[in-house]
Amino acid sequence: MTIIHVLMDNRHPVKTMAWILVIYFVPVVGIVFYLLIGINTRREKLVSGRSMNQLTRRSMLEFVEQGNTPLPEERRTLINMFVNQNSALPFKVATTDIFTDGSSYFLSLVSDIAHATDHIHIDMYILENDPLGMLISDILIDKSRQGVEVRIIIDDVGCWNVPSRFIEHLREEGIEVRTFLPVHFITFASKVNYRNHRKMIVIDGKVGYIGGMNIALRYIKGTATMPWRDTMVRITGSVVCSLQRAFLIDWYFVDRTLISDRKYYPTVDVQSADSNSIAQIVTSGPDTPNPEIMQGYVQIIHEARRYIYIESPYFLPTEPVLFALKAAASAGVDVRIICPMRSDACFVEWAGRSYLREAVEAGVNVYLYTEGFIHSKMLVSDDYVSTCGSTNVDFRSFENNFEANVFFYSTDIALRMKQMFADDQRRSRLLSDFSSRMHPTFFHRLWESLIRLLSPLM
Repeated sequence: MTIIHVLMDNRHPVKTMAWILVIYFVPVVGIVFYLLIGINTRREKLVSGRSMNQLTRRSMLEFVEQGNTPLPEERRTLINMFVNQNSALPFKVATTDIFTDGSSYFLSLVSDIAHATDHIHIDMYILENDPLGMLISDILIDKSRQGVEVRIIIDDVGCWNVPSRFIEHLREEGIEVRTFLPVHFITFASKVNYRNHRKMIVIDGKVGYIGGMNIALRYIKGTATMPWRDTMVRITGSVVCSLQRAFLIDWYFVDRTLISDRKYYPTVDVQSADSNSIAQIVTSGPDTPNPEIMQGYVQIIHEARRYIYIESPYFLPTEPVLFALKAAASAGVDVRIICPMRSDACFVEWAGRSYLREAVEAGVNVYLYTEGFIHSKMLVSDDYVSTCGSTNVDFRSFENNFEANVFFYSTDIALRMKQMFADDQRRSRLLSDFSSRMHPTFFHRLWESLIRLLSPLM
Protein backbone atom coordinates (compact mmCIF):
# COMPACT_ATOMS: atom_id res chain seq x y z
CA MET A 1 0.00 0.00 0.00
CA THR A 2 2.86 2.39 0.78
CA ILE A 3 4.54 1.63 -2.55
CA ILE A 4 1.25 2.33 -4.36
CA HIS A 5 1.07 5.68 -2.53
CA VAL A 6 4.61 6.48 -3.73
CA LEU A 7 3.73 5.53 -7.31
CA MET A 8 0.51 7.57 -7.34
CA ASP A 9 2.38 10.69 -6.22
CA ASN A 10 3.94 10.95 -9.72
CA ARG A 11 7.17 12.51 -8.53
CA HIS A 12 10.50 12.17 -10.36
CA PRO A 13 11.15 8.51 -11.34
CA VAL A 14 14.56 8.55 -9.63
CA LYS A 15 13.06 9.61 -6.31
CA THR A 16 10.15 7.20 -6.77
CA MET A 17 12.53 4.28 -7.32
CA ALA A 18 14.65 5.30 -4.33
CA TRP A 19 11.62 5.20 -2.05
CA ILE A 20 10.38 1.91 -3.50
CA LEU A 21 13.79 0.30 -2.90
CA VAL A 22 13.91 1.50 0.70
CA ILE A 23 10.33 0.40 1.43
CA TYR A 24 10.74 -2.98 -0.29
CA PHE A 25 14.08 -4.04 1.16
CA VAL A 26 13.70 -2.49 4.63
CA PRO A 27 9.91 -2.57 4.98
CA VAL A 28 9.34 -1.57 8.62
CA VAL A 29 12.02 1.11 8.77
CA GLY A 30 11.28 2.19 5.21
CA ILE A 31 7.56 2.70 5.83
CA VAL A 32 8.18 4.66 9.03
CA PHE A 33 10.85 6.72 7.25
CA TYR A 34 8.44 7.46 4.40
CA LEU A 35 5.63 8.49 6.75
CA LEU A 36 7.98 10.85 8.56
CA ILE A 37 9.83 12.56 5.70
CA GLY A 38 8.59 11.14 2.40
CA ILE A 39 5.01 12.31 1.99
CA ASN A 40 4.93 15.06 -0.61
CA THR A 41 3.22 18.29 0.45
CA ARG A 42 4.48 20.43 -2.45
CA ARG A 43 0.97 20.85 -3.82
CA GLU A 44 -0.38 22.24 -0.55
CA LYS A 45 -0.98 25.99 -0.54
CA LEU A 46 0.43 27.21 2.76
CA VAL A 47 -0.54 30.83 2.12
CA SER A 48 -3.77 31.74 0.33
CA GLY A 49 -3.64 33.76 -2.85
CA ARG A 50 -5.63 36.61 -1.30
CA SER A 51 -3.26 36.91 1.66
CA MET A 52 -0.25 36.68 -0.64
CA ASN A 53 -1.60 39.60 -2.67
CA GLN A 54 -1.96 41.71 0.45
CA LEU A 55 1.53 40.81 1.64
CA THR A 56 2.99 41.59 -1.76
CA ARG A 57 1.14 44.81 -2.53
CA ARG A 58 3.37 47.04 -0.42
CA SER A 59 6.62 45.79 -1.99
CA MET A 60 5.07 46.26 -5.43
CA LEU A 61 4.29 49.88 -4.60
CA GLU A 62 7.86 50.38 -3.43
CA PHE A 63 9.05 48.85 -6.71
CA VAL A 64 7.03 51.36 -8.69
CA GLU A 65 8.13 54.28 -6.50
CA GLN A 66 11.83 53.52 -6.84
CA GLY A 67 11.73 55.09 -10.30
CA ASN A 68 13.33 53.97 -13.51
CA THR A 69 15.15 50.66 -13.08
CA PRO A 70 17.13 49.76 -16.20
CA LEU A 71 17.26 45.98 -16.49
CA PRO A 72 20.18 44.24 -18.18
CA GLU A 73 19.01 42.85 -21.49
CA GLU A 74 21.39 39.89 -21.34
CA ARG A 75 19.74 38.72 -18.10
CA ARG A 76 16.14 39.71 -18.82
CA THR A 77 15.06 36.07 -19.30
CA LEU A 78 16.31 35.15 -15.83
CA ILE A 79 14.82 38.26 -14.25
CA ASN A 80 11.44 37.71 -15.91
CA MET A 81 11.39 34.08 -14.80
CA PHE A 82 11.81 35.11 -11.15
CA VAL A 83 9.20 37.87 -11.50
CA ASN A 84 6.61 35.60 -13.12
CA GLN A 85 7.11 32.54 -10.92
CA ASN A 86 8.16 34.07 -7.60
CA SER A 87 6.93 37.68 -7.70
CA ALA A 88 10.59 38.52 -7.04
CA LEU A 89 10.77 42.09 -8.31
CA PRO A 90 14.14 43.58 -9.30
CA PHE A 91 15.22 46.33 -6.89
CA LYS A 92 18.14 48.72 -6.76
CA VAL A 93 20.99 48.05 -4.34
CA ALA A 94 22.65 50.92 -2.47
CA THR A 95 25.45 49.10 -0.65
CA THR A 96 26.60 45.50 -0.44
CA ASP A 97 29.00 44.10 2.15
CA ILE A 98 30.19 40.51 1.82
CA PHE A 99 31.30 38.71 4.99
CA THR A 100 33.40 35.56 4.77
CA ASP A 101 34.00 35.05 8.49
CA GLY A 102 31.67 35.00 11.46
CA SER A 103 33.62 37.52 13.53
CA SER A 104 33.19 40.46 11.15
CA TYR A 105 29.62 39.46 10.30
CA PHE A 106 28.38 39.28 13.88
CA LEU A 107 30.15 42.53 14.81
CA SER A 108 28.28 44.24 11.97
CA LEU A 109 25.00 42.58 12.94
CA VAL A 110 25.34 43.60 16.60
CA SER A 111 26.06 47.18 15.55
CA ASP A 112 23.00 47.32 13.28
CA ILE A 113 20.77 45.79 15.95
CA ALA A 114 22.06 48.31 18.49
CA HIS A 115 21.04 51.16 16.17
CA ALA A 116 17.55 49.75 15.47
CA THR A 117 14.73 52.16 16.32
CA ASP A 118 11.54 50.49 15.08
CA HIS A 119 11.72 46.76 14.36
CA ILE A 120 14.02 43.76 14.02
CA HIS A 121 12.93 40.72 12.00
CA ILE A 122 14.95 37.50 12.15
CA ASP A 123 14.22 34.37 10.08
CA MET A 124 16.76 31.75 11.12
CA TYR A 125 17.17 27.99 10.79
CA ILE A 126 19.16 27.74 14.04
CA LEU A 127 19.33 30.11 17.01
CA GLU A 128 21.75 28.32 19.30
CA ASN A 129 21.81 28.79 23.07
CA ASP A 130 25.61 29.03 23.14
CA PRO A 131 27.56 32.15 24.28
CA LEU A 132 26.97 33.90 20.94
CA GLY A 133 23.27 33.06 20.89
CA MET A 134 22.91 34.29 24.45
CA LEU A 135 24.75 37.52 23.60
CA ILE A 136 22.46 38.18 20.63
CA SER A 137 19.39 37.35 22.72
CA ASP A 138 20.48 39.76 25.48
CA ILE A 139 20.89 42.55 22.91
CA LEU A 140 17.47 41.77 21.43
CA ILE A 141 15.90 41.79 24.88
CA ASP A 142 17.47 45.19 25.55
CA LYS A 143 16.03 46.55 22.29
CA SER A 144 12.62 45.09 23.10
CA ARG A 145 12.67 46.90 26.45
CA GLN A 146 13.39 50.11 24.52
CA GLY A 147 10.17 49.61 22.56
CA VAL A 148 11.63 48.12 19.39
CA GLU A 149 9.46 45.38 17.86
CA VAL A 150 11.39 42.10 17.68
CA ARG A 151 10.04 39.12 15.74
CA ILE A 152 11.92 35.86 15.36
CA ILE A 153 11.13 32.77 13.29
CA ILE A 154 13.13 29.66 14.10
CA ASP A 155 12.90 26.23 12.55
CA ASP A 156 11.48 23.57 14.86
CA VAL A 157 13.80 20.78 13.71
CA GLY A 158 16.83 23.05 13.40
CA CYS A 159 16.37 24.09 17.04
CA TRP A 160 15.52 20.69 18.48
CA ASN A 161 18.61 20.87 20.70
CA VAL A 162 17.79 24.36 21.96
CA PRO A 163 16.22 24.24 25.46
CA SER A 164 12.66 25.49 25.54
CA ARG A 165 13.59 27.66 28.52
CA PHE A 166 15.90 29.71 26.27
CA ILE A 167 13.04 30.46 23.87
CA GLU A 168 10.52 31.09 26.63
CA HIS A 169 12.83 33.67 28.21
CA LEU A 170 12.78 35.65 24.96
CA ARG A 171 8.98 35.52 24.91
CA GLU A 172 8.74 36.61 28.54
CA GLU A 173 10.78 39.69 27.62
CA GLY A 174 8.28 40.75 24.96
CA ILE A 175 9.96 39.22 21.91
CA GLU A 176 7.62 37.41 19.52
CA VAL A 177 9.14 34.02 18.71
CA ARG A 178 7.42 31.53 16.41
CA THR A 179 8.55 28.07 15.36
CA PHE A 180 8.25 27.02 11.73
CA LEU A 181 6.21 23.83 11.08
CA PRO A 182 6.48 22.40 14.60
CA VAL A 183 6.72 18.62 14.57
CA HIS A 184 4.31 16.94 16.98
CA PHE A 185 4.20 13.22 16.36
CA ILE A 186 1.96 11.90 14.90
CA THR A 187 -0.12 14.88 13.81
CA PHE A 188 2.63 16.77 11.99
CA ALA A 189 5.12 13.96 11.49
CA SER A 190 4.89 14.27 7.71
CA LYS A 191 6.12 17.89 7.97
CA VAL A 192 9.53 16.99 9.42
CA ASN A 193 11.04 16.79 5.93
CA TYR A 194 10.08 20.37 5.00
CA ARG A 195 12.25 22.77 6.94
CA ASN A 196 12.75 26.53 6.90
CA HIS A 197 16.45 26.69 6.04
CA ARG A 198 16.43 30.46 5.39
CA LYS A 199 18.82 32.90 7.08
CA MET A 200 17.36 36.40 6.71
CA ILE A 201 17.45 39.48 8.93
CA VAL A 202 15.73 42.86 8.37
CA ILE A 203 16.41 45.87 10.59
CA ASP A 204 14.09 48.90 10.41
CA GLY A 205 13.28 47.99 6.81
CA LYS A 206 16.56 49.65 5.79
CA VAL A 207 19.27 47.04 6.41
CA GLY A 208 19.09 43.39 5.38
CA TYR A 209 21.24 40.30 5.82
CA ILE A 210 21.01 37.09 3.82
CA GLY A 211 23.34 34.13 3.39
CA GLY A 212 24.35 30.86 4.99
CA MET A 213 25.19 31.71 8.62
CA ASN A 214 22.96 30.71 11.51
CA ILE A 215 23.31 32.35 14.90
CA ALA A 216 25.77 29.93 16.47
CA LEU A 217 29.28 30.18 17.91
CA ARG A 218 30.74 27.65 15.48
CA TYR A 219 30.62 30.28 12.74
CA ILE A 220 33.27 32.16 14.73
CA LYS A 221 35.25 29.47 16.54
CA GLY A 222 34.46 26.44 14.40
CA THR A 223 33.84 23.05 15.97
CA ALA A 224 36.12 20.86 18.04
CA THR A 225 37.45 19.23 14.87
CA MET A 226 37.62 22.05 12.29
CA PRO A 227 37.02 25.76 11.61
CA TRP A 228 33.97 26.87 9.62
CA ARG A 229 33.97 29.13 6.59
CA ASP A 230 30.71 30.69 5.41
CA THR A 231 29.31 33.69 3.51
CA MET A 232 26.79 36.34 4.56
CA VAL A 233 25.73 39.48 2.68
CA ARG A 234 24.61 42.83 4.12
CA ILE A 235 22.47 44.91 1.75
CA THR A 236 20.85 48.33 1.82
CA GLY A 237 18.64 50.14 -0.65
CA SER A 238 15.26 49.40 -2.18
CA VAL A 239 16.09 45.68 -2.32
CA VAL A 240 15.46 45.45 1.43
CA CYS A 241 11.74 45.83 0.60
CA SER A 242 11.89 42.45 -1.11
CA LEU A 243 13.66 40.88 1.86
CA GLN A 244 11.03 42.36 4.17
CA ARG A 245 8.27 40.87 2.02
CA ALA A 246 9.88 37.43 2.26
CA PHE A 247 10.01 37.65 6.05
CA LEU A 248 6.43 38.92 6.42
CA ILE A 249 5.13 36.07 4.24
CA ASP A 250 6.88 33.61 6.54
CA TRP A 251 5.52 35.46 9.55
CA TYR A 252 1.98 35.19 8.21
CA PHE A 253 2.48 31.46 7.75
CA VAL A 254 3.64 30.90 11.35
CA ASP A 255 1.44 33.50 13.08
CA ARG A 256 -1.47 34.10 10.68
CA THR A 257 -0.99 37.84 11.13
CA LEU A 258 -1.06 40.10 8.07
CA ILE A 259 1.57 42.81 8.48
CA SER A 260 1.64 45.38 5.68
CA ASP A 261 1.95 48.72 7.46
CA ARG A 262 3.82 51.44 5.57
CA LYS A 263 6.39 51.78 8.37
CA TYR A 264 7.90 48.39 7.51
CA TYR A 265 8.76 49.78 4.07
CA PRO A 266 10.45 53.12 4.81
CA THR A 267 11.25 55.50 1.99
CA VAL A 268 14.67 54.91 0.47
CA ASP A 269 16.61 57.56 -1.39
CA VAL A 270 16.93 55.61 -4.62
CA GLN A 271 19.02 58.37 -6.17
CA SER A 272 21.88 57.34 -3.90
CA ALA A 273 21.69 53.78 -5.11
CA ASP A 274 24.14 52.47 -7.68
CA SER A 275 21.99 52.27 -10.79
CA ASN A 276 24.24 49.51 -12.11
CA SER A 277 23.43 47.19 -9.20
CA ILE A 278 20.12 45.36 -9.37
CA ALA A 279 19.07 42.43 -7.16
CA GLN A 280 16.18 40.03 -6.63
CA ILE A 281 15.35 38.19 -3.42
CA VAL A 282 14.16 34.76 -4.53
CA THR A 283 12.55 32.23 -2.22
CA SER A 284 11.64 28.62 -2.92
CA GLY A 285 9.97 25.82 -1.03
CA PRO A 286 7.72 22.79 -1.27
CA ASP A 287 4.64 25.04 -1.24
CA THR A 288 5.38 26.40 -4.72
CA PRO A 289 4.73 24.56 -7.99
CA ASN A 290 8.27 25.19 -9.28
CA PRO A 291 11.74 24.94 -7.69
CA GLU A 292 12.55 28.57 -8.49
CA ILE A 293 16.10 28.75 -7.14
CA MET A 294 17.09 25.52 -8.87
CA GLN A 295 15.64 26.86 -12.11
CA GLY A 296 17.66 30.03 -11.59
CA TYR A 297 20.86 28.00 -11.23
CA VAL A 298 20.08 26.05 -14.40
CA GLN A 299 19.30 29.23 -16.34
CA ILE A 300 22.55 30.90 -15.26
CA ILE A 301 24.57 27.81 -16.17
CA HIS A 302 22.92 27.60 -19.60
CA GLU A 303 23.57 31.29 -20.29
CA ALA A 304 27.21 31.21 -19.14
CA ARG A 305 29.76 31.93 -21.85
CA ARG A 306 33.07 32.20 -19.99
CA TYR A 307 32.91 30.76 -16.47
CA ILE A 308 30.75 29.45 -13.62
CA TYR A 309 32.16 29.24 -10.09
CA ILE A 310 30.12 27.49 -7.38
CA GLU A 311 30.64 26.89 -3.66
CA SER A 312 28.47 24.40 -1.79
CA PRO A 313 29.02 22.37 1.39
CA TYR A 314 27.12 19.45 -0.14
CA PHE A 315 27.03 18.31 -3.76
CA LEU A 316 24.07 16.05 -4.51
CA PRO A 317 22.77 17.85 -7.61
CA THR A 318 19.42 17.19 -9.18
CA GLU A 319 19.52 15.83 -12.73
CA PRO A 320 18.83 19.21 -14.43
CA VAL A 321 21.66 20.91 -12.52
CA LEU A 322 24.19 18.14 -13.09
CA PHE A 323 23.28 17.93 -16.80
CA ALA A 324 23.62 21.71 -17.19
CA LEU A 325 27.05 21.73 -15.50
CA LYS A 326 28.33 18.88 -17.65
CA ALA A 327 26.97 20.49 -20.82
CA ALA A 328 28.61 23.81 -19.96
CA ALA A 329 31.95 22.15 -19.29
CA SER A 330 31.70 20.25 -22.58
CA ALA A 331 31.03 23.54 -24.39
CA GLY A 332 34.28 25.01 -23.10
CA VAL A 333 32.90 27.06 -20.20
CA ASP A 334 35.29 27.18 -17.22
CA VAL A 335 33.24 25.37 -14.55
CA ARG A 336 34.70 25.22 -11.05
CA ILE A 337 33.19 23.85 -7.85
CA ILE A 338 34.51 24.09 -4.29
CA CYS A 339 33.27 21.58 -1.72
CA PRO A 340 34.70 20.66 1.69
CA MET A 341 37.42 18.04 2.01
CA ARG A 342 35.64 16.84 5.13
CA SER A 343 31.92 17.19 5.65
CA ASP A 344 29.89 17.49 8.83
CA ALA A 345 27.56 14.75 7.54
CA CYS A 346 29.32 11.52 6.62
CA PHE A 347 26.48 9.92 4.63
CA VAL A 348 26.02 13.08 2.55
CA GLU A 349 29.77 13.17 1.90
CA TRP A 350 29.82 9.53 0.75
CA ALA A 351 26.79 10.09 -1.48
CA GLY A 352 28.36 13.18 -3.03
CA ARG A 353 31.71 11.60 -3.94
CA SER A 354 30.41 9.83 -7.03
CA TYR A 355 28.68 13.02 -8.23
CA LEU A 356 31.93 14.95 -7.88
CA ARG A 357 33.86 12.30 -9.81
CA GLU A 358 31.21 12.38 -12.53
CA ALA A 359 31.61 16.15 -12.76
CA VAL A 360 35.41 15.85 -13.02
CA GLU A 361 35.09 13.27 -15.78
CA ALA A 362 32.88 15.75 -17.70
CA GLY A 363 35.54 18.47 -17.52
CA VAL A 364 34.49 20.31 -14.35
CA ASN A 365 37.32 21.47 -12.09
CA VAL A 366 36.38 20.27 -8.60
CA TYR A 367 38.32 21.61 -5.61
CA LEU A 368 38.26 20.30 -2.05
CA TYR A 369 38.58 22.95 0.66
CA THR A 370 41.28 21.78 3.06
CA GLU A 371 41.28 24.45 5.78
CA GLY A 372 38.15 23.35 7.61
CA PHE A 373 34.50 23.01 6.65
CA ILE A 374 33.26 25.37 3.94
CA HIS A 375 29.55 26.02 4.47
CA SER A 376 29.35 28.82 1.89
CA LYS A 377 26.61 28.72 -0.76
CA MET A 378 27.36 30.98 -3.73
CA LEU A 379 27.55 31.13 -7.51
CA VAL A 380 29.18 33.71 -9.78
CA SER A 381 29.25 33.75 -13.56
CA ASP A 382 30.75 35.86 -16.37
CA ASP A 383 31.68 38.86 -14.16
CA TYR A 384 28.06 39.95 -13.90
CA VAL A 385 25.53 37.65 -12.26
CA SER A 386 26.06 36.19 -8.79
CA THR A 387 23.98 34.71 -5.99
CA CYS A 388 24.39 33.97 -2.31
CA GLY A 389 21.98 32.54 0.22
CA SER A 390 20.96 29.43 2.10
CA THR A 391 20.63 27.05 -0.87
CA ASN A 392 22.96 24.05 -1.14
CA VAL A 393 23.50 22.23 -4.41
CA ASP A 394 21.48 19.21 -3.32
CA PHE A 395 18.04 17.64 -3.57
CA ARG A 396 16.98 18.83 -0.13
CA SER A 397 17.61 22.52 -0.76
CA PHE A 398 16.25 22.51 -4.30
CA GLU A 399 13.09 20.50 -3.58
CA ASN A 400 12.25 20.13 0.12
CA ASN A 401 13.56 23.08 2.14
CA PHE A 402 12.28 26.62 2.31
CA GLU A 403 15.28 28.59 1.02
CA ALA A 404 16.17 32.20 0.17
CA ASN A 405 18.88 33.62 -2.11
CA VAL A 406 19.76 37.06 -3.37
CA PHE A 407 20.57 37.25 -7.08
CA PHE A 408 22.79 40.21 -8.02
CA TYR A 409 23.17 41.73 -11.47
CA SER A 410 26.27 43.82 -11.01
CA THR A 411 29.84 43.68 -12.30
CA ASP A 412 31.24 45.12 -9.07
CA ILE A 413 29.54 42.56 -6.84
CA ALA A 414 30.34 39.69 -9.22
CA LEU A 415 34.04 40.60 -9.20
CA ARG A 416 34.04 40.66 -5.40
CA MET A 417 32.38 37.24 -5.33
CA LYS A 418 34.90 36.02 -7.88
CA GLN A 419 37.78 37.23 -5.69
CA MET A 420 36.22 35.48 -2.70
CA PHE A 421 36.09 32.27 -4.71
CA ALA A 422 39.74 32.72 -5.74
CA ASP A 423 40.74 33.12 -2.08
CA ASP A 424 38.93 29.90 -1.20
CA GLN A 425 40.43 28.12 -4.20
CA ARG A 426 43.92 28.90 -2.86
CA ARG A 427 42.94 27.02 0.29
CA SER A 428 41.75 24.05 -1.73
CA ARG A 429 43.20 21.20 -3.77
CA LEU A 430 41.95 19.65 -6.98
CA LEU A 431 39.94 16.49 -6.47
CA SER A 432 41.98 14.90 -9.27
CA ASP A 433 45.05 15.15 -7.01
CA PHE A 434 43.52 12.64 -4.60
CA SER A 435 43.98 9.19 -6.11
CA SER A 436 41.93 7.51 -3.38
CA ARG A 437 38.94 9.75 -4.19
CA MET A 438 39.22 9.47 -7.96
CA HIS A 439 40.02 5.73 -7.98
CA PRO A 440 38.42 4.19 -4.88
CA THR A 441 38.59 0.49 -4.17
CA PHE A 442 35.79 -1.77 -5.37
CA PHE A 443 34.10 -1.90 -1.96
CA HIS A 444 34.36 1.87 -1.47
CA ARG A 445 32.85 2.45 -4.91
CA LEU A 446 30.09 -0.06 -4.16
CA TRP A 447 29.32 1.67 -0.87
CA GLU A 448 29.25 5.09 -2.56
CA SER A 449 26.90 3.77 -5.24
CA LEU A 450 24.55 2.31 -2.64
CA ILE A 451 24.45 5.56 -0.67
CA ARG A 452 23.96 7.51 -3.91
CA LEU A 453 20.67 5.68 -4.40
CA LEU A 454 19.41 7.49 -1.32
CA SER A 455 20.66 10.94 -2.38
CA PRO A 456 17.18 12.13 -3.46
CA LEU A 457 16.04 11.44 0.12
CA MET A 458 18.90 13.19 1.93
